Amino acid sequence: MSQHQIELARHALGLPNRRKQSYRSHFVTGPDAPDYDAWEAMVADGFAKKFRGGQLSGGDPVFILTFEGATAALERGERLDPEDFPTQVAHG
Repeated sequence: MSQHQIELARHALGLPNRRKQSYRSHFVTGPDAPDYDAWEAMVADGFAKKFRGGQLSGGDPVFILTFEGATAALERGERLDPEDFPTQVAHG
């Protein structure tokens, strides 16, 4: 993943935070937004999945990180919330 994609993935995970643990795994963006192409590329590379938007997302697609995409964004000492990612892995 590019540095920009890692930053987007970290935002989707709710990182950084005091607990050093993710608390979400999604990002909402639409075709006219500046981050949309980066998310589309993450889908193509297997780092995220794209879901059709609904009322809660204002109709924009919802991107959900895969386990591979989420772990690629972790920094040393951080971990994934086991509720979102049942196979939890700490980085570092």
